[in-house]
This record gives sequence, C-alpha cells and structure tokens, in this order.
Amino acid sequence: MQTTPHNEAKRGDYAEAVLLPGDPERAEWIATTFLDGVRCVNRVRGALGYTGQYRGVPVSVQTTGIGAPSLAIYVHELIETFGARTLIRVGTCGALAEHVKLRSLVISQSASSDSQVNRHLLGAYNHAPSASFELLQRAAMRAAELGLDHHIGQTASNDVFYHPDPLGRFSGVRAHGALAVDMETSALYTLAACFGARALSVCTVVDSVVTGEETDTAERQELFTDMSRLALEVAIATPNVGERTAT
Repeated sequence: MQTTPHNEAKRGDYAEAVLLPGDPERAEWIATTFLDGVRCVNRVRGALGYTGQYRGVPVSVQTTGIGAPSLAIYVHELIETFGARTLIRVGTCGALAEHVKLRSLVISQSASSDSQVNRHLLGAYNHAPSASFELLQRAAMRAAELGLDHHIGQTASNDVFYHPDPLGRFSGVRAHGALAVDMETSALYTLAACFGARALSVCTVVDSVVTGEETDTAERQELFTDMSRLALEVAIATPNVGERTAT
C-alpha cells in the first residue's frame, strides 16, 4: 500500500534535505550525477524520487511537476508524511530585469504571486513568502565562493505560462524590483512557512521575458550543474541535515 496517493516511498525513504526539480529527467540527472549510493524511491505518475548521499550526507531529489498546485502536493507530503525539513527548489526561471542574463542563477529572497494556491492556504490574508534566512545566507556565501554568476532578490510566481501580454502582465512586480519569474517558488515558501520548515529557491535563467532571448532546450541539463552543486552545498551545510539516515 502506498504511503500517500502520489508517492510509493516508505517512511524513512527520504532524507531530511530534499532538492525539488520540476522535471523528472532533471531529477534523475541530478541524482545520478551528484549522489552516491542512489536508489529510486518513487515512480508514481512518473514523478521520480531518489535518495543517495552527497559528501557522505543523505540527500533526496523529488520531482514536483509544473506549477504551484503540483508542487504543493509533493511538498506537503514530503514535510508532513516523510519528515523533510529542508527543501530547495532547483528549477528554471525567466528574467524580468535586463541585467539578469541567460544562464545566470537567481536565488529568490521572496516571491510574490497571483496563485490561487496561496489564497486557498491563507484565505483573505496577503502574504509575502520568503526564503529561510539561514539557507539564503549560506547560498549567498557559497555562490560568491564558487564564483557563480548569480542574483539575489525578489522574484514572482505566476500560474499562467502562455499569456497574450508576456511582459505587460509583470509591469507591477517589475516596477517593484522583481528579478525573475517562475511558477513554483511562492507556493514552496508559503508551505514551508505553514509547516515551520526551511525552504530556498535557486533557479537557472533559461529565457528572458524582457528581451525574448532563450536557451536551447538541448543544453539545459548541462546548464544546471552550477545550480545543482550550489543547492547541494547549501543543503548539507544546514544544521541537523544528515542526523537522520534514510533507510
């Protein structure tokens, strides 16, 4: 019997720290490229989940799918059912500022959103979900140490990928300094706040809403090396990570 309707893993199969890519192929690539002793713990609906070790510390990678509703299911279950406490999104984003170039990293300090997911969780209250300061601080320090091209600041999360006014719809958040847009970060930060968990979003810029430039999909997996390594370094440097060994 499955532990949840969406995940066949058993309790203890996930590490305390989990990386969250949207794409199952990216989840597999991260797990097999960076982790030792990897085993697949979930295949339900093709949302691949893996657990292994990075530098001797247990770490998991779980696919979340596209958008806030899909991510919300997996994050909710990872925290409530499987005991995850540190969750780091490793995804893609579109630049909303001209100085944010393709292939750079965006580390989200906070994420505004028009998503119905936040409204269902919080009712009529406005909420400005933010990253864990601890994780954000570690990411900023490690990114500088590694010499990575990165930006830190406000981002936006949107529920609609295809829109008749791709740039105009973001005029408000752009005027207030938003660096980039994705579809998941705000929901991740909101759920982490609800459960008292730690969360961070590190995304690779694969297109620009401002200039219309975009990377070739054929190069995207190799583009994710810096993002994945940074997220893993942050994950294992977090206190308490690794104290619970996945079985």
